[in-house]
Amino acid sequence: MREVDVLGVRVEMPENRPIVLLRDAEGKRYLPIWIGAVEATAIAFAQQGVVPPRPLTHDLLKEVLESTGNALTEVRITEVKDNIFFATLVLASGVEVSARPSDSIALALRTGSRILCAEEVLDEAGLDAPAEQEDEVEKFREFLDQVSPEDFETR
Repeated sequence: MREVDVLGVRVEMPENRPIVLLRDAEGKRYLPIWIGAVEATAIAFAQQGVVPPRPLTHDLLKEVLESTGNALTEVRITEVKDNIFFATLVLASGVEVSARPSDSIALALRTGSRILCAEEVLDEAGLDAPAEQEDEVEKFREFLDQVSPEDFETR
């Protein structure tokens, strides 16, 4: 397993589908995962520190886990089959719960939990990051600084 960082979410054109972009901690590979608009908003909210007036589902789950003393310790992106990604939530008690990566990432960002990705997933779905792509990554970061969660609402 390799630790990955969440670079952010963006809308892939022309399909208008959101993706979350992860990067291995060594910065050698990127992992794009197509996600739903609701999950993209939840991830963007967490990255921007937006606190909604009422808790969203991921905020609620965080509170339930913490109030029961069974906090999230880490998220593992475990496999990809037919372009569908799978993840596992690892709780403090040792219990492991199957989950979608998008929900897992949104929850990990809220709890400060680390996100790990199986080497096999990075080998199969990851993209190598040549040095010349760093300009693209910087442009993506600039985009993330300017995008708002409302940009991911479906119309």
